[in-house]
Amino acid sequence: MSTARATKSVFWPIILLCGTSAQAGPVPWGYQKVAGAYGVPSDILYAIALTESNHKLKNGTYRPWPWTLNVQRRPERFATRKAAYDALRRYLRQGIKQIDVGLMQVNWRYHRKKLGSPWAALEPYHNLRVGTAILRAEYAQTNNWHTAIGRYHAPNNSRRAKQYRRRVEKHLRRIRGGKQRK
Repeated sequence: MSTARATKSVFWPIILLCGTSAQAGPVPWGYQKVAGAYGVPSDILYAIALTESNHKLKNGTYRPWPWTLNVQRRPERFATRKAAYDALRRYLRQGIKQIDVGLMQVNWRYHRKKLGSPWAALEPYHNLRVGTAILRAEYAQTNNWHTAIGRYHAPNNSRRAKQYRRRVEKHLRRIRGGKQRK
């Protein structure tokens, strides 16, 4: 495979998840596809991803960033999956388990089995599917998307869940209003 072709094949998943300035609609196609498969509203899924791994791009727009780690409440963003993977493995070797991983910031300590290996945890669609399954499970318990949003972040702490829900709802209003934060 040529280098140009290999580069394109690596970046297509990122374009479909993060979107481009030429993309129609506020929710990128990749989120719509995964949300549809799990019966989750795509705008809620995308708003959660924006809340979890929001990253300012060079063009001034904000998008979820797939190679984000949050290590003991300290966010770190990496340019490549490999760089994030190397950092994740280093932290795990140090015995640090309280790490949120990827687009959906799925917690390694609580969801390691769902995430699989450190490399798999950083695959954007896998990470998105795991996060979506967690959100869907919270909805199944509450039958309320508003409550499920908060429980996605803090299932056992209603105060933190409420604070988180407010942050997600800010993104949700922008998405539903058709405006992207610039």
